[in-house]
Amino acid sequence: MKHRASTSIGRPGRGLGRGRRVALGVAGAAALATGACRFERVDANGAAAVEPDLATQVAALLDRQAAAWNSGDLEGFMSAYQRSPETTYIGSGGLIEGYDGIRARYAPDFAAGAARDSLRFEALQVREVDARVGVATARYVLERDGMVTSTGPFTLVLLNVEGAWLIVHDQSAADPGDAANAAN
Repeated sequence: MKHRASTSIGRPGRGLGRGRRVALGVAGAAALATGACRFERVDANGAAAVEPDLATQVAALLDRQAAAWNSGDLEGFMSAYQRSPETTYIGSGGLIEGYDGIRARYAPDFAAGAARDSLRFEALQVREVDARVGVATARYVLERDGMVTSTGPFTLVLLNVEGAWLIVHDQSAADPGDAANAAN
């Protein structure tokens, strides 16, 4: 079936009269004002896109971060953090301010020939503070040759920056008696 372009609405050969245009304008404005119209994201096939919940997004972020750590990819590991001088990290070594400072703290772990244990995260709990802020708690586990070398809890504050959840504050602690992390 072919469609032909037409500027008339209603009966063929006739445009809208002034009264009909005003009525349609008022109806459109009322629909917008009452929320009858809404915009949805759609996927590549035109279906409504389903946004994963915050916990799913944070779990994926941490999975990518652990994979980057385990493959020796400092930039991939750091991509979880917001590139901002306001981003902070607190470990046993105290407060580190700014993305560059945090990167400098982790860089030696990624140096050629550096011994870096395998990283995984567990016991993730996430809560959304509001549409732009989330808080996550979990535990990190470092292993070498099947033996746990370091574990501890951490808390992340995440910010939704243009649809991507990024870490803006990271506070990590080693479990008591964990000498391997005394320098963090």
